[in-house]
Amino acid sequence: MPPGQAKKWSRGQPLPRDVVFYDLPPRLVVELGVPPAGHKYVRVAADILLIAVGTSIVVDAIEDLGNI
Repeated sequence: MPPGQAKKWSRGQPLPRDVVFYDLPPRLVVELGVPPAGHKYVRVAADILLIAVGTSIVVDAIEDLGNI
C-alpha cells in the first residue's frame, strides 16, 4: 500500500473523524441486503463497511474491492 494510504479503520472501533466515507448507491445496498436497523453501508476507499449509525462503529467489512 502506498505511503499515506494505510487503512485507518478497524472492526469494533469507530471510524476516525478524518476518514472520508460515502454512502453506497441504493442498487448496491439492495444487492448486499438491507442493513440491520440502526446500521448503514458506506464506502471507504476500496472497502465497504457496515457501520452503526450515530457511533460510526465498524461492525463488518468487505475489504479491498479492487482485488475481487
